[in-house]
Amino acid sequence: MYSPEQDTGIAKNIRVVEWLKADLLTSVSALFKSMLRGGEEHVQDALASLMITCYVLGRRLGISFSRLELKMESKLRQSIGEDHELEKWYSDLSALLGHLLEKKR
Repeated sequence: MYSPEQDTGIAKNIRVVEWLKADLLTSVSALFKSMLRGGEEHVQDALASLMITCYVLGRRLGISFSRLELKMESKLRQSIGEDHELEKWYSDLSALLGHLLEKKR
């Protein structure tokens, strides 16, 4: 059965998703600015904000945190297998994959 509360919940979720999309742009801007003139603390803050927003946006779009992390692991393995430049030059992708897997234990 239809209820007005359903419309309110849907509209609220749409507004939250739009707000999170705008927050992503704000966080990217903050990251770029902090990389130019900020210190490490500002860069960490901007990166953490980006990560939080991505996780919460995924959740609002129906993707659980664990499913998102599984997809990240899959993409990391794929990029490692395809000999991505970041992997060849610095082993960053393997390091991140190892970190994600270690957190699971």
